[in-house]
Amino acid sequence: MNGTESTRADLASRLGVPVGPELLQLALTHRSFAYENGGLPHNERLEFLGDSILGQAVTVMLYRENPDLDEGELAKRRASLVSSVALAEVARSIGLGEHIRLGRGEELTGGSDKSSILADTVEAMIGAVYLDCGPDVATDFVLRLIRPLLEDPDRFGAAMDPKTSLQELAARLGRGLPSYSVLDSGPDHSKRFHATVLVGGEPVASGEGSSKKHAEMAAALEAWTLLQAQQSGRGAKGRTVRTAPKPDTAHHATH
Repeated sequence: MNGTESTRADLASRLGVPVGPELLQLALTHRSFAYENGGLPHNERLEFLGDSILGQAVTVMLYRENPDLDEGELAKRRASLVSSVALAEVARSIGLGEHIRLGRGEELTGGSDKSSILADTVEAMIGAVYLDCGPDVATDFVLRLIRPLLEDPDRFGAAMDPKTSLQELAARLGRGLPSYSVLDSGPDHSKRFHATVLVGGEPVASGEGSSKKHAEMAAALEAWTLLQAQQSGRGAKGRTVRTAPKPDTAHHATH
């Protein structure tokens, strides 16, 4: 076993899941690495599978553990727990970024800490666990990953209305109203929007999306997360999140 394989084996051991080395490597292979190395298989099919398993596990858990919540509130909580920002937080907590196989371009632009890539890789890991270990182990794995997120009750409101939540937090901190700067790029039929949110006149976070609204929502949620962390004394650096929070089980916003 070489050093890289040993490190990945350590990751699997730390996560408490006996995923085989080949499937684990596939789960950690981003498409940018695959394309730069002759079209190798990458993790997007596993991500597709993991997204479904994640949604089911979270939905069943919320239904069973919250008998007094109506359908609307359950849906809001599920959306907050399976959003790209939430999954990226999970990924950072387990040090997943350092294990992802990225192309050179993504490595140079900080791909190992991009929320979109981290979230996708978490889902791919869930898919790999399902295939190698079965549905029960995969469900336990999902719940173990997201359980810490349940301990932050403020998360539910922020994920559903990030711009309002950021405005309220900025007001409590005496930082004034947030403002947004939005740029777009790409052809008319496939534009991408990049939003930067300023709080107290200083850029705090940025976000990308397929519309101005989605980009601003992504930036607002990332800024809210960073300011909450700083307020709690944990500290954080500004990051770019690539998509707005997913409204249901898909992590690309469709509002």
